[in-house]
Amino acid sequence: MGHAGMAAAAVRYLRSTGPTGAALGAPVDAPVEALPRPELRCVGEDERAVIAPAEFRNVLGTFATGVTVITAPATTRGDDNGDGDSEDRPAGFACQSFSSLSLDPPLVTFMVGRTSTTWPRIARAGVFCVNILGAHQGDLCRGFAVSGTDKFAGVPYDAAPVTGSPRLAGTLAWIDCTIHAVHTGGDHLIVIGRVNALGTTGEDEPPPLLFHKGQFI
Repeated sequence: MGHAGMAAAAVRYLRSTGPTGAALGAPVDAPVEALPRPELRCVGEDERAVIAPAEFRNVLGTFATGVTVITAPATTRGDDNGDGDSEDRPAGFACQSFSSLSLDPPLVTFMVGRTSTTWPRIARAGVFCVNILGAHQGDLCRGFAVSGTDKFAGVPYDAAPVTGSPRLAGTLAWIDCTIHAVHTGGDHLIVIGRVNALGTTGEDEPPPLLFHKGQFI
């Protein structure tokens, strides 16, 4: 099964006929529906938090996390909007909700907002690279956290060895993955990746970039 087929299987919930995602009528190798259905992108009233969002952020912000940039290669698709532009640029976004998940098989996971405009491009690619940032890469992270710009402008990178996803220069480590599964989790999607290859920059690597209480530390 190719990358497109794996992506189709990974986002199978997008092809269900109802909001619960129970019916899986489309074949596994059907084209990936890049945008989540409207009922998945919108958080329903029955999903609303009983805890004030500000309080939630304040308490959870005491947990320091590492910072990554998730990237995916450009994909070519048919022109479906009439603008003549059928070639996507590489996709990427800053992500602090990343974690290892399993040793056997080797799996990692990250979370992305259901309304993300970058996620559909990653879903179409069916693959991604996790770029683990060092303390010196705060500006790089900020660039990938902004929407509506060419995030890769002036950013050196090469292709990860298996999937071809952008592997950013100067990071602490990289993890080259194929999308393995996708689940809904409140207002986010839980993306699980099967690790194909990975590596670090070496023994003398700088300290990691950490995020704590709304700022880098």
